[in-house]
Amino acid sequence: MMNVSKIHPAILFFIPLFLTLSTPNTIFAKEQGGQKMLTMELAAKAALAAVKQCEQDGFKVSVAIVDSAGLIKAQLRADGAGPHTLDSSRRKAYTSNSLRGPTQRYAELLVKSPDLHSLAHINDSILLLGGGLPIKLNGEIVGGIGVGGAPGIKFDEVCAREGLKVLQADDLFE
Repeated sequence: MMNVSKIHPAILFFIPLFLTLSTPNTIFAKEQGGQKMLTMELAAKAALAAVKQCEQDGFKVSVAIVDSAGLIKAQLRADGAGPHTLDSSRRKAYTSNSLRGPTQRYAELLVKSPDLHSLAHINDSILLLGGGLPIKLNGEIVGGIGVGGAPGIKFDEVCAREGLKVLQADDLFE
C-alpha cells in the first residue's frame, strides 16, 4: 500500500485535474449543487451545429446558447452574418429559457391577446420573435438556444433544432 503522506502535494492536486480532463465527456448536463448544468463544451458543439445547418441552408446567422440563469454559455456568428444577429440570438435564447417555451409561441400569443403586450417589455433581454427554443435535458430546462439572421423564423428554428439534436434534448420541437 502506498503512503499518501510521502506524495508531493502538487501531484495530489494534478491527479484529480488530469482525471477530470481525460475523462470522455458523455454527460450532457452536470450536477452542480443539486442542479443540472449545461456544459460549455456541449453548448459550443450545439451552437456550431446550428450555424452549420443554417450555412447549409444558405443563411448567415448567429447562434447563442444560455444557461439556466440566462447567461451566455456559447455564442457564434457565422462569417458574413449581420452584427444585429448577435443580439437577437442572445435575446431569443434568453427569452426561451426565461419563459420556458419557444419564442414563436409567445409572439403568436401576443398577436392573439393584445392585453399581454407588456410581456414584451419585462426587461431589455426579452425578444418575442421566433427562433428561440428552451433546452430541456432529463426533464429539466437547463438553458435556451436562439438563432438570429435567417430570413424568417421557421428557418431560424430549423437551425436551433439542429443544436437541440446535438444536445439530445428531451423536446426537439418538431
